[in-house]
Amino acid sequence: MALSWWIAVMVGLSLSLQEPQSRPAEPEPTSATGFLYKTVEFENETHAYCVYVPPEYTPQKPWPVVLFLHGSGERGRDGFRQTDVGIARAIRRHRDWIPAVVVMPQCRPNTGWVGPMAELALRCVEQTSQEYHLDPERVYLTGLSLGGAGVWYMGARLPGQFAALVPVCGFGDTEGAAKLASVPIWCFHGSADKRVPVERSREMVAAIQAAGGNVTYTEYEGGSHNVWDRAFANPKFWQWLFAQRREPARGASP
Repeated sequence: MALSWWIAVMVGLSLSLQEPQSRPAEPEPTSATGFLYKTVEFENETHAYCVYVPPEYTPQKPWPVVLFLHGSGERGRDGFRQTDVGIARAIRRHRDWIPAVVVMPQCRPNTGWVGPMAELALRCVEQTSQEYHLDPERVYLTGLSLGGAGVWYMGARLPGQFAALVPVCGFGDTEGAAKLASVPIWCFHGSADKRVPVERSREMVAAIQAAGGNVTYTEYEGGSHNVWDRAFANPKFWQWLFAQRREPARGASP
């Protein structure tokens, strides 16, 4: 998974905030807000994805950005299927809770959020950062089911790059727990989930806590697989999320 370009982008954004006298030009002002269809070229293919931009967006200030990874049922090539579940549904009901730019890539059929698809997701954020004024200290990663697995995977491989991680009914590898210990995490799962056993989240949470990590865990008693609707309908969750900030890069030279 080639991630050096992503780290360079994050460092570059951080430096632009630290050195206002040498800061590059701001992204061009745009009147386009709402759910926007986008495309990005990646590995010699055109990939469609969606970006949500709040109606209140202005390039005069940096905005938090949420990277959302959908589940297996939203895989495809149309670029919109992933906007009918999870965070997009929450935005349509309570957009005032989510004052952020939200990037929603789409995973190809029969693939998961690992390897090339994980890199595609990050490329979508990188392209969005060229179009909108994003805050590099407030980049959040969330996903559900297959996307929850992607959160664990990407979070462990990019420690320190996300302000917070929010895996919902996902599954991960406990061997990466120590790398996740420094990141604020809120994990959700339903106790009666028949598609992804709740033990998968319990194991990850326990391993990260054993490594000294900061994890909040909510298990919905009797909850089935789609507990993301309940998780994203909690205003206290969104308040917690946007209060998290990544520590700025230290020791970097312009």
